[in-house]
Amino acid sequence: MIMAKAKTLFFCQNCGYESPKWFGRCPGCHEYNTMVEEAVQKKTPDSRFSSISQSRHPQKISDLKVDRAIRLETASREFNRVLGGGIVQGSLVLVGGDPGIGKSTLLLQVSNDLSAFGPVLYVSGEESEEQIKARADRLGIHSEQILIFSENNLTLIQQQVEAIQPICLIIDSIQTVYLDYIASAPGSVSQVRECTAQIMRLSKSQGIPTFIVGHVTKDGAIAGPRILEHMVDTVLYFEGDNQYPYRILRAVKNRFGSTNEIGVFEMKETGLEEVENPAGVFIADRSTGYSGTAIVAAMEGTRPILLEIQSLLAPTSFNNPKRTASGLDYNKLSLLIAVIEKRLGFNLQHFDAFVKVTGGAKVVEPAADLAIIMSLISSYSDIPIDPGDLFIGEVGLTGEVKRVSRIEERLKEAYKLGFKRAFVPYSDVEKTKGLIGFQVMGIKTIREVMDIVFTGHSLTKGEAYES
Repeated sequence: MIMAKAKTLFFCQNCGYESPKWFGRCPGCHEYNTMVEEAVQKKTPDSRFSSISQSRHPQKISDLKVDRAIRLETASREFNRVLGGGIVQGSLVLVGGDPGIGKSTLLLQVSNDLSAFGPVLYVSGEESEEQIKARADRLGIHSEQILIFSENNLTLIQQQVEAIQPICLIIDSIQTVYLDYIASAPGSVSQVRECTAQIMRLSKSQGIPTFIVGHVTKDGAIAGPRILEHMVDTVLYFEGDNQYPYRILRAVKNRFGSTNEIGVFEMKETGLEEVENPAGVFIADRSTGYSGTAIVAAMEGTRPILLEIQSLLAPTSFNNPKRTASGLDYNKLSLLIAVIEKRLGFNLQHFDAFVKVTGGAKVVEPAADLAIIMSLISSYSDIPIDPGDLFIGEVGLTGEVKRVSRIEERLKEAYKLGFKRAFVPYSDVEKTKGLIGFQVMGIKTIREVMDIVFTGHSLTKGEAYES
């Protein structure tokens, strides 16, 4: 028997663009050195995908009916919140996160919650049944409705799904499963794309909610072609630092709900537990009376969370001072230091700057600019900031403080946690009335807030290091 020669194609690892010839720059996403060569065999008639449509002809949109009540709720309110109120039947959810962050633990706990509705098929291509059983024993999970299947062949997985008809399907991970008729190795561009497409059709045609775990690159993005994120209904990122117990589940794409939601969990020996009041969890252990710290009320989704910004300026003898940022963007730190030097006249070129967000949290919104600047000035002058002060505002290149969104919600949460004074953009002051015993200071520039916070203090102490 003569075997047909496999066809060779080039795939873009970033966007999935395919071409019979190699390009140095992908014509699809215009990125360089992303094209890889793979051998693709022709599909047999038995391996063709089935349609996800329940009808064979177009229908009027006015005649279509949508059942909005078909959602499965887990015991975790934080998990339900991120998904928009529960798990939608027939949805395909991609879960990404760093190794060891708790993705498998989270999905095993979700399996235990969903087992109350019917059988759950947990497919693992990375761990054996014994390894999963050991984790389940540690988490106290002993449901007979959770079925464990260690397999990489997607065809065999599909056969088990059709035989069991589970209430939910979990595949851990998409980079380990493969299809026989694709010659490339598991985890390659063509394998990930075709396997995801087959899983999507299986999920949609049978109405089975499916969770697939995706590996991440060293930059934190989900590995594989970018088209993977476009094919699924929801993309969840599980974030956190292994050195801290807190984890944040963030939705960056959700066809069935808002992407402005997060869930906060705490990793314990018995598994992940949801945090009842996440607003103050990251400042619970903050130290007071030290210079270089400032508090900001940042919006994580639709909820305000108070974060502590810590800065340390240390004298350096090198020509190029070091700038280190943890939990915030490095370029943002460099920009704010330049604003301080230009608009306030401080010379920070002789100091290494280290800035971090405590608790392993991350802040990306511009409302934290003012708190970062105040923590830097506090460290520079070695003068502590009043622990009852809060700083909210975006800082422009001219030193002006710009308005931010949802100022009322931020201040109400700070008021509950015992803060006494807040510095906010002047244009947002009118929205903050009604908080008794809470002083709201409207400011226009960073020099104004600096003069108020450090009244009676000399800010030239740091200059002694220059001599």
